[in-house]
Amino acid sequence: MLRLHDTLTRQIVPLVPAGSRILRMHTCAAHGPTGLGDPRPHLLADLIRRLSERAGLRVLACRNVYDLGHGSDDGASLEAESLALNLRAPEHSPRTSETMGLIIELIGRLIERGHAYATPEGAVLFDAASFPAYGEIRGEAASGDWTLWEPGDEDGAGAAWNAPWGRGLPSRDIECTATPLRFLGPRFDLYVGGDDLRSPHHERVRAQSNAATGEEAAAHWAHAGRLLFEGRPVGSDGGSSGESEGDFPGGSPDGSSGGSSGGSSGGALTPSRVAAAGLDPLAVRLALLRHPYRQQVDLTWDTLKTADAELRRLRRSVAEWAESPSRPIDAAHAERVQSALDNDLDTPEALRLLGDLETDESVAPGAKFETFLHFDHVLALDLPAEIGRI
Repeated sequence: MLRLHDTLTRQIVPLVPAGSRILRMHTCAAHGPTGLGDPRPHLLADLIRRLSERAGLRVLACRNVYDLGHGSDDGASLEAESLALNLRAPEHSPRTSETMGLIIELIGRLIERGHAYATPEGAVLFDAASFPAYGEIRGEAASGDWTLWEPGDEDGAGAAWNAPWGRGLPSRDIECTATPLRFLGPRFDLYVGGDDLRSPHHERVRAQSNAATGEEAAAHWAHAGRLLFEGRPVGSDGGSSGESEGDFPGGSPDGSSGGSSGGSSGGALTPSRVAAAGLDPLAVRLALLRHPYRQQVDLTWDTLKTADAELRRLRRSVAEWAESPSRPIDAAHAERVQSALDNDLDTPEALRLLGDLETDESVAPGAKFETFLHFDHVLALDLPAEIGRI
């Protein structure tokens, strides 16, 4: 059974209680008009899902899609980029505009419970002093009050909603609270995100969720390390929640600059851009699997080329093994690989162990084939893709 590092307690723990049959998980991560932004939190959630399902759990997953104003997304690009990286779709992926009633109801509940207050200008702020546990995720002192609802568009010409305290728009902090509480319930197992969102965004989300429910809403928190591409951050524009895509570093495989001004996605590390460079988008997935999920990673075009070459080599090996008589999974190798994955998702070690299996001449090709396919259900690298083509 998978055991994962809990950002809140700083311990490696089982994600669900003994005997549980379901894992309820929310993913809160950077995405914008060009897709995923930073794919690492989404990949982390996907690996958790695949391993949990392998262990016999039913996974109920959700993520929110911000579709209001700057950095908004209609969901289509997010779904396309997710598909290219073999990320399984969550059961619930509501747009913010579709959950406005839930958001307004949640803000009203926080006001009623004394955790938020409306201003004469029509804004609503969370009272930080009402939640003394603020800062425990990152280990920081409490911050000042923050906005839940921003007034605006009194003439009704733009995107805005009517609320009891005035017409306006919600903050991203509150919309990332409303979605999991609505679709996963008042207490769920796991909140997944990027390390750059831990503070203040996830600190605020935790405060709002716990204040609204009266208990620890998310039992555990998991965070993926920051992703850099050619030395520059991916997936953040420096906003308060860090959830819009922003500018990306440039450079293409031929060494030319991709450009990154005015919010352009010219240098974005998106699967579509990787494919346009002649590389398999799953090379991004493999390159990230080569690093511990909690560590910061700086990818380059060279590392993606290396991952692409490795991916193609693995697929050729699997296709060659497929020509041999079938044999059972090699139990000894499989046990070691599974143990690495269950131990805080040690994908670098799992890949190293699979490399040992690949070169182990004492193991029959048919057993190698079955073992690699067994773990490809988790790694999701489409290793059988070359079968019948060589």
